[in-house]
Amino acid sequence: MPDIDLLAVLVAAVAAFLLGGAFYAVFGHQLTTVSDAAASGEQPPAWQLVPVELGRAVVLSAVVAGLAAQGDIGTAIGGLLLGLVLWVGFPVVLWTGAMFHERVPPKLAAIHGGDWLVKLVGVGLVVGVLQ
Repeated sequence: MPDIDLLAVLVAAVAAFLLGGAFYAVFGHQLTTVSDAAASGEQPPAWQLVPVELGRAVVLSAVVAGLAAQGDIGTAIGGLLLGLVLWVGFPVVLWTGAMFHERVPPKLAAIHGGDWLVKLVGVGLVVGVLQ
């Protein structure tokens, strides 16, 4: 098993957390027009939200770092491409399926898919540079 750089995972996790927060700061208000849960104001308190999102960011970063290490990806371009490929392979496939099978509004899927694009490309970049 290839070595995973713990610093790269931690920096990438913080980057993913901050990028996601910035993304939803810009686009989050649009969720109220397409999501019943967001429209009702059902958001967890910050003391619950922050550790959960940081934990998710650590898991995401560790997975991307593991894939980058396994694929011997150690450049910014390689990391960006890895993030983009992972975005197409997973969030895009999942959200298009949700739109088709579950009638998720395209705007909702686009907002959440955009968040995943920013996170995966950002994590890929950090991991590619630091690993």
